[in-house]
Amino acid sequence: MPRPMHFEIPAENPERAMKFYEGAFGWKFQRWDGPLDYWMIMTGDDSEPGINGGLMPRRDPAQPCVNTVSVADIDATLSTVGGLGGLVVVPKMPVPGVGWLAYCKDTEGHIFGVMQADETAR
Repeated sequence: MPRPMHFEIPAENPERAMKFYEGAFGWKFQRWDGPLDYWMIMTGDDSEPGINGGLMPRRDPAQPCVNTVSVADIDATLSTVGGLGGLVVVPKMPVPGVGWLAYCKDTEGHIFGVMQADETAR
């Protein structure tokens, strides 16, 4: 069964947001070695329940926090989402060395991500 595997927090001021979350929860941040300004968030020990996430500069004032769900077949999932009345709002794209990612909107207007792991994605 697909489960949430990552969350994203858009921030007007990433440094301020990182300071807040580090102080409030002890989260650790590490700059991602990729083409975008992005920081990986480590929320705790992997032996405990929970997921890790990412933080990025906010691109739009209405940009929401997003949960991403791990799926086995992103193409089949996108087809299912559309068949159930959802929308694909950002088409499938590679995250190099990680997998395939797309963003969707559910029937209630919430944005969510779906990701298929694939280290060969380019």
